[in-house]
Amino acid sequence: MGYHIDKVEWSIDRERLQQIRERVFVYELHIPKHIEFDNLDIIAHHVLVTDDSKCPVATGRLCNDGLIGRIAVLPQHRNRSVYKSLLTYIVKLAQQQGCESISINCILNEVERFKRNGFSAQGQVFMEAGIPRQRMHCPITQFDDRPFTLVH
Repeated sequence: MGYHIDKVEWSIDRERLQQIRERVFVYELHIPKHIEFDNLDIIAHHVLVTDDSKCPVATGRLCNDGLIGRIAVLPQHRNRSVYKSLLTYIVKLAQQQGCESISINCILNEVERFKRNGFSAQGQVFMEAGIPRQRMHCPITQFDDRPFTLVH
């Protein structure tokens, strides 16, 4: 199965982006809607992954400060190809936006995977929406796009 990745606008594609994030974050991970959808959605850069049938299967966002977030992939599409393509696209977008570094608040069992891809832990573990997370930081020039998988 092939995938297509595009930068999309929240004002135009809000419904498709919300549909994926609600299914993953609200229904699967039980994150309250008022936490999942925030004021950053309006100003962030959004990416949408669709399958060959043009059905939305994954999304992610990039904030202006280089923070990658809201990576959501529908269960049947959680594979290395989708994650690698999505993250590589977002990192290239960050580079185009002039970001010198990127960061992500990852769940704890993903810390080692991000380390293998050029990220280093920054600060202490913290709680976000009831989930322990670690902020990971990476200069864009050190990002390694070798395939790896993520949970969410």
